Amino acid sequence: MNIIVTNITDILLIMAFLLSCILTLIFYKLFPHVGGNLYTTIRGGTPRAVGLAPFIVLFLFFPPPGNYLIGIIGIFAFLDDIVGRKKFKILPFEIGQLSRGIGMLLVMIVGYFYFGPVSILIALMIQPMNIADMQPGTAVSTVIIMSSIMAILLYLTTGNPYSSALIILAACIGYAPLDYQGKIMMGEVGNHSFGVSLGIVYTLLGINISNFHNWGSWSMFLVVLVFLIVTSFLIAFLRRSNLKKFLETNLNIVNPTFGDLIMDVLTGGGLGDLFRRYTLGKQNIIITNRFLIFLGLRRLFYNPHTH
Repeated sequence: MNIIVTNITDILLIMAFLLSCILTLIFYKLFPHVGGNLYTTIRGGTPRAVGLAPFIVLFLFFPPPGNYLIGIIGIFAFLDDIVGRKKFKILPFEIGQLSRGIGMLLVMIVGYFYFGPVSILIALMIQPMNIADMQPGTAVSTVIIMSSIMAILLYLTTGNPYSSALIILAACIGYAPLDYQGKIMMGEVGNHSFGVSLGIVYTLLGINISNFHNWGSWSMFLVVLVFLIVTSFLIAFLRRSNLKKFLETNLNIVNPTFGDLIMDVLTGGGLGDLFRRYTLGKQNIIITNRFLIFLGLRRLFYNPHTH
């Protein structure tokens, strides 16, 4: 019986990998003809939202209820990819930002019924993965590294060599080659789906640890929070050169610290700036304390609406 189950699992992983490869190639060839926001002039012309391929694989192969959350965020993220940076005439934010925000909120609400308050962190995993996807190969490297670590840790805590982390790994490896070459872009649908799926396997590990030690739900929340931060550290490290250049050139943050890089990963991008707009208004907070500068509070409190 174990041999039969093992063979079925192996076949499913191979199918996930192959389907990701095939769909990636199809969308790579198709999206330039579709045009619109699914094709950008960056790097001489690059198909966007090819992360639709691993999203489909994750939705089909990831076990429930995880695939429900992946499906929710993937649909709203792909809508963001299609619409682009169009704005409402009345409201001060983009349609895509609204779509992503609704998707994240639904992940939190639906996820709460299955995982409890930790669903908030699952949704917040979208932020660092979104920042990672701004540089070719960074998002896929992050997913490959973190899903591999999760596969090992889940095996050590359950004794089962097969886990959802391997599905993430198979889907990502199938997609990765063209991304590493800079020929495709993952898009919101890809990085959001990978972010939520990683958040789910972090939660599964947290559940295992909590049950083994008879700790409360707070320990599961803490485990996911720790891995969210670890993921952000990894992304900041992988993107350190580009992030430093961006903070110095675009935000005028002189000699950015590694803390600034982490804060950019955790709070940067459109949604982060939108949040600053409503919390800080026109207030410009100057950080001069060396320790706070080390922690990255210059980036945390940088308000683009006052510069």
